[in-house]
Amino acid sequence: MKNTLFCVLLLFFLTTNVNGNNGDRLPKATLTADSTTIPAGGSVTLSCSVLQESADFKYDWFRRSSDSSEVQTLSVSESARIKVSQGGNYSCRGVRGTETDSETAESDPITIQETDKPKAKLTTTIIPVGGGVTLSCSVDDSDGWKYDWFRRTSNSNEAQVVGEENRDIRVSQGGIYRCRGRRGKPVYYTDYSDEVTVEITDSNSVSVTLQHKWSQIFSGETITLRCEIKDTGDTEWEYEWTTSSSMKPPKHSEYKIIYVLPLDSGDYRCRGRMRSGQQSSTEWSDAVTLRVSDNKPQSVLSVSPSWLSPGASVTLKCEVEHPSAGWRFYWYKTVPKLSDRLYRYELLPGSDSGTEEDSYMVHGQTHTAGYVCRAGRGEPVFYTEHSKPTFVWSGDFPPSASLTVSPDRVQHFTSDSVSLSCEGNSTEWRVRRFPEDSYLSLCSDWGTMTGSTCNISGLNSSAVYWCESGSGQFTNSVNITGHNDDIILVSPVLPVTEGTSVTLGCKLRRENVVSNVFFYQNDKLIQNDTRVELIISAVLKSDQGFYRCEVQTDSWIRTLTSTQSWMAVKLTSTTENSSFPVSLVVGLVCGILLIFLLLLLCCCRKSKGEMFDFLYLMTVKIVDQRIIF
Repeated sequence: MKNTLFCVLLLFFLTTNVNGNNGDRLPKATLTADSTTIPAGGSVTLSCSVLQESADFKYDWFRRSSDSSEVQTLSVSESARIKVSQGGNYSCRGVRGTETDSETAESDPITIQETDKPKAKLTTTIIPVGGGVTLSCSVDDSDGWKYDWFRRTSNSNEAQVVGEENRDIRVSQGGIYRCRGRRGKPVYYTDYSDEVTVEITDSNSVSVTLQHKWSQIFSGETITLRCEIKDTGDTEWEYEWTTSSSMKPPKHSEYKIIYVLPLDSGDYRCRGRMRSGQQSSTEWSDAVTLRVSDNKPQSVLSVSPSWLSPGASVTLKCEVEHPSAGWRFYWYKTVPKLSDRLYRYELLPGSDSGTEEDSYMVHGQTHTAGYVCRAGRGEPVFYTEHSKPTFVWSGDFPPSASLTVSPDRVQHFTSDSVSLSCEGNSTEWRVRRFPEDSYLSLCSDWGTMTGSTCNISGLNSSAVYWCESGSGQFTNSVNITGHNDDIILVSPVLPVTEGTSVTLGCKLRRENVVSNVFFYQNDKLIQNDTRVELIISAVLKSDQGFYRCEVQTDSWIRTLTSTQSWMAVKLTSTTENSSFPVSLVVGLVCGILLIFLLLLLCCCRKSKGEMFDFLYLMTVKIVDQRIIF
């Protein structure tokens, strides 16, 4: 019983003591804010309160930044309210007296956030010659600002522009400018604007020039663009380029592109900037447009005449597709390469460095030959593609190579088989043809090459044929035509030598010719009797020309007319070369006779009249004989 009473008394004592101590401790402070977001350039109000508020309280204010745990004591104030313009985590507590047990517990923190700081904006401009320019500084969506202005150059430090605080200022000095806004008390500053460069326009004119004024530039060429400033004097300039292409030129007066590409195409402009640091520059030049083609240009060669005649010269003419200026022309002779389907090219005399003229004359060419050209320009030289080989043909046999045709005639039916045989000082041959569609091809494309003979099972087109040897030679050329008609002219493939005999005939596809054959030369009827062949026993140069024949079928119901073919006549070497020696001999004989007559004149004792008559008759007779010859 005594123990129980003691425990009850002890519990009462402890309870009374605890309640007495709680009566002396101060409660926890409470923090509130009129807004948790600080407006741009403004502030928010924080309020700290204690449940047992008394005039004796003062307040401690604390701030912790969002990126640091360090506590910053702002102030000890008698006011329960403060204004803050910085973001952070804020808290407070109440303080009464100087004893530590007189402090309230610290309030729960409140996070205050800042609106993004405004940034001033400044526009870029260029000062015209002898003028000024207005700069404008602004802060978006707010009022009440004044402005600070700053200027520097590339060679000087930044300094504030004294006496300027308006939104707009007028400047006549070049330089690098920036600004900021300010307002309120204490002063609130915006961020600085981005820097802008104000340049003084120089009166010197500037232009862009292209090294070569070519209307068309091709991929792979080397070009140079130049920025030229007139009347520069001793001024040192830096150069600035602008272009619509994807490339960025260097800051030099010359922009050289070693291997130009289509992506370099565009408009190019430039200007100069003084190196003195005065922010002075020229105006932008007019634009120069650069157009770059991705296709390499092709050269096209033509020859005249296509078929050689004795004593004629050959004219080569080279043209560049998509014509433009600045080309020099290079001329080549083709040499067969039997290792492949192609040719190797040998420069013709006088074309090592190219010719300014787009034509070239070949003298003394007597046999079939192939030619090629190409053009080049610039430094280093940019070349076009080679032209396709173009040929000049001759029916004459070279000394060591020849082509013969079997059957020996120009015209053939499309169903005929034809053999082309190459002969000469070579063991390797190939047969070429150049048809009307201008596609150069080999015997293996349309026939069968057996040794030095090309066998064709059917002619489906008209073409010129010739042989090429492994030693680089060309044979004579022949023109062979394939016909799907019912009639063809039988005429020799090769030129006929003057003075020899030649026979022309007509051939029908399904029957033999019996009679009633008409022959025409150059569309003039030359034979219309019952003979079936035209025989010329001794060919003359005048017999050269185009021939055709006509056949009247049975019952004279239908007339069949062949296509015309050319028959060439060549002079014999004796005929070509005999006129000069004979004339020389006649002249010598006449001279000797005249000398003999003069001697007779001196020695003769006859009368003057008789001697004159005698000399006159002899001289006339000799002269007459020479004229008759």
